[in-house]
Amino acid sequence: MAIGEIMLLIFVFVIAGFLGVELISKVPSQLHTPLMSGTNAISGITIVGAISATAIAVHVGHGWIATIMGFLAIVFATINVVGGYLVTDRMLGMFKKKEDKKQ
Repeated sequence: MAIGEIMLLIFVFVIAGFLGVELISKVPSQLHTPLMSGTNAISGITIVGAISATAIAVHVGHGWIATIMGFLAIVFATINVVGGYLVTDRMLGMFKKKEDKKQ
């Protein structure tokens, strides 16, 4: 990979980080649960992309570093999806009516 390509990828990563922080800091607390649900859907797409990229890296033979990085991407995206759904479920549980203890 050429130096120019690496610099471009680093630039995109840094810009995406700044954009993410700026967007999340402006979200009101009332919209947090719908935002979490949307983020979980995006992370699900990330899992599919990580699986595809890892499969291509293994098939083409890009080396063990690409395989390990792909595996880590799959693991971290899966943790993000599961954790996001647990947090969303807990937040939605706060809005359920409490049942009587006599029943």
